[in-house]
Amino acid sequence: MLTAARRGSVVALILLATGTGARAQDHFGAISGVLERSVAEGRLAGGVVGVAQGDRVTYLEAVGVQDLTTRTPMSERSLFRVYSMTKAVTAVAIMILHEEGRFELTDPASRYLPELAEVVVLQPDGSTRPPVRPITIEHLLLHTAGFSHRSSPEYREASVRSRGDPLEQFVENIVRVPLRFDPGERFLYSESSTVLGRLVEVVSGMRFDEFLDARVFGPLRMVDTGFWVAPEDRNRLATVYEHAESGLRPYEIEEIPFTERPALLEGAVGLVSTAPDFLRFAQMLANGGELDGVRILRESTVRAMTRNGLPDAVLATRRGGTGWGLASVSVVVDPGSSGAHAGEYRWDGSAGTEFWVDPTTRTAVVTMWQSAPANPDGLRQRITDLVREAVSR
Repeated sequence: MLTAARRGSVVALILLATGTGARAQDHFGAISGVLERSVAEGRLAGGVVGVAQGDRVTYLEAVGVQDLTTRTPMSERSLFRVYSMTKAVTAVAIMILHEEGRFELTDPASRYLPELAEVVVLQPDGSTRPPVRPITIEHLLLHTAGFSHRSSPEYREASVRSRGDPLEQFVENIVRVPLRFDPGERFLYSESSTVLGRLVEVVSGMRFDEFLDARVFGPLRMVDTGFWVAPEDRNRLATVYEHAESGLRPYEIEEIPFTERPALLEGAVGLVSTAPDFLRFAQMLANGGELDGVRILRESTVRAMTRNGLPDAVLATRRGGTGWGLASVSVVVDPGSSGAHAGEYRWDGSAGTEFWVDPTTRTAVVTMWQSAPANPDGLRQRITDLVREAVSR
């Protein structure tokens, strides 16, 4: 593992090579200190943070260990369960097909997934009725379709989600549970993205993982991103830890672990990745759909995906000055006194990962650790603040 002095030298070399100023270097260096303190105080086993501005990676640092028992050092190649950050990747796959003219966002999703024609809406008295309008592809992208979160009591009781079921079975499962509201009426963070993964398969004629490899991961050189960790790479998978009175202890989230190939290619929460890989994905979005001369999406498509897409009546129900974009990201619409720029967007994963993009400065940030709670002591916000200070210099 790199010593603190050696890590500082590596960071300084990255900053020198990219022309980052001395004041910015101080702020980027402070990120290392924040991470190191979190590890020393027992809040994290370890973590990785990457920052890019335009096409350049200006900061990349690994601190601590992947596993407290083996003491395997955390590294740039460490693998993380990114959970809900998967949703943004699924949204990109959908928009690739949309750009090709395979469908309109206003199309009823049941045109491609007939099972969705069977959905009903739950009434206050416990009865059900047909929805007043069909679920569209846009509803699925914006989480306004009426579906619930994977951990909701109704989905747990009905065994809607299992990593042992294929995507077509998942869709059959989810339509058996009534919608919480009519499509388009409300925002409810949900399993819609996994339904969209099946839509990709039906429209493209490819398995969801094969489509992502061919159209996203391969072109972006995201060499370590996929739905499971192969045996030869298991020594790179970071352990998830939960906080307990005795300190950090291992926490197994899934019945079928990410070290086994799942039947369910889960567009909502299924991917494993590294900090450099996901930073390339975030850079592509920050650059308007292109990276290193490879274009994934049109610039106009990325702009449409990363601005608020919620109708005014639905947006008014959200707090914190944020809307929601087609890219399955939280979008800043009213910065207030937060120090954010209007149009910044981000999303995270339930085991501690996050990506954040500021289109104003073309800055992309990825933070990776494996922790429950996912954001101990507001660590993400502290890192975001340091990055904002650095790029404003």
